[in-house]
Amino acid sequence: MSSERSAIILAAGLGTRMKSTKPKVLHELLGRTLLGHVLRSTKAVGPDRRIVVVGAAADQVTAHLEQHAPDVETVYQAEQLGTGHAVRIALEAAPDLEGTVIVACGDAPLLRPDTLGRLVEAHEQAANAATVLTAVVDDPTGLGRIVRDEDGSVLRNVEHRDADPDELAISEINSGTYAFDAAALREQLAKLTTANDQGEEYLTDVLELTREAGLRIGAVVVDDATEVLACNDRAQLAGLRKVLRDRINTDLMKSGVTIEDPDTTWIDVTAKVAPDVLLRPGCQLKGATAVDSGAEIGPDTTLNDTLVGADAAVVRSHADQATVAEGAKVGPFAHLRPASKLAEGAKVGAFTETKNVEIGPGAKIPHLSYIGDATVGAKANIGCGVIVANYNGTSKEHTEIGGGAFVSCNSTLIAPVTVADGAYVAAGSTVTDDVAPGELAVARARQVNKEGWVAKRLPGTVVDEAAKRALKDEESSGE
Repeated sequence: MSSERSAIILAAGLGTRMKSTKPKVLHELLGRTLLGHVLRSTKAVGPDRRIVVVGAAADQVTAHLEQHAPDVETVYQAEQLGTGHAVRIALEAAPDLEGTVIVACGDAPLLRPDTLGRLVEAHEQAANAATVLTAVVDDPTGLGRIVRDEDGSVLRNVEHRDADPDELAISEINSGTYAFDAAALREQLAKLTTANDQGEEYLTDVLELTREAGLRIGAVVVDDATEVLACNDRAQLAGLRKVLRDRINTDLMKSGVTIEDPDTTWIDVTAKVAPDVLLRPGCQLKGATAVDSGAEIGPDTTLNDTLVGADAAVVRSHADQATVAEGAKVGPFAHLRPASKLAEGAKVGAFTETKNVEIGPGAKIPHLSYIGDATVGAKANIGCGVIVANYNGTSKEHTEIGGGAFVSCNSTLIAPVTVADGAYVAAGSTVTDDVAPGELAVARARQVNKEGWVAKRLPGTVVDEAAKRALKDEESSGE
């Protein structure tokens, strides 16, 4: 038997029950598409070639593959005439393909690479013509049953609608994942017919044809039946999401991560969480997010493609493509937009929004501020309600706030402007000119109080009546 390995992934169906313009295999499941999960599992067994059969919405699937798996080949199935037909046209497009051929469904994302590896190893060691991955389930309704003989050898697959009462009692089901010998597979595919109620070529019929040809068939039973789950609609997709969530969270907790409420903690397969991280309830870690040891995340926090350093804390906040360095503090209710970078010990506090900003070591933006397109120096202090006016309607300009600078409450910095190291901006200022080191910038109008204005402009109002009472009280106390 040739030592070559190849994988054929079936991804031609639209998945009409998803009720979506997007093909089923491109719906997402915790960091990857359904197809992306299958591609990862098949890649782990070291195939020389991977061929994806596309059909409905082929342009979308092909574009996805070009971006995420450019080494994969595609074959177009113009008419969806069954799984056997899909595999046959894939083999026709690769006439030189030999050795082991793995066939997997593009909508079955929970299959572990180790399980697929066990299937391939068992197939090759036994020199089988075909080996099917099976599972024993509590409720096999609607699924194909694996029929064995008295000594346990696989005889055939029988679909639920075609099964007799004895076959319906079988709890071992066909996962739809196989390993075949390429030559034997070609031979049996050529025998398939469309003489069935669906008018399609069934790949499952290859098992019985292989047995009738006197060739060896094997089966590998998965340890965890959830690995073979697929989905046909969004309710089933949600079920897969919960299964994968629990798997991810369990693996992380076993590795030393504390997850206070696993049911409300959602972590993409692409995210990385180090031991001794504390994840409080209601957290989502998405994309390429990575959290270092000792950090505390949550509750109620979403991190997307965000790096969080050791011993940092992000509380009730949203961060997208941000960097939170060691010991930095974020939140509650902060919004770190893309390219927000907090250095060691920096703080972005309650109801503060940042974007494209570098915040130096120990700098503080405690609350109710917007800082965008700016650099904030080490140990600078930005008071409550400070705004960087970075956009003039056509372009965005940069603001420089120096180390140790102090920008008092409710000030507006009109970009481009520089507040130098050690400069001070008085509360309520609108700063349009640079402030040099050690200078105090006061940029506000002098207060003017106009006596009797309320009585003249607002006679008879609540304000006027209150003023009259207060003046009368002053007169009485003066006497």
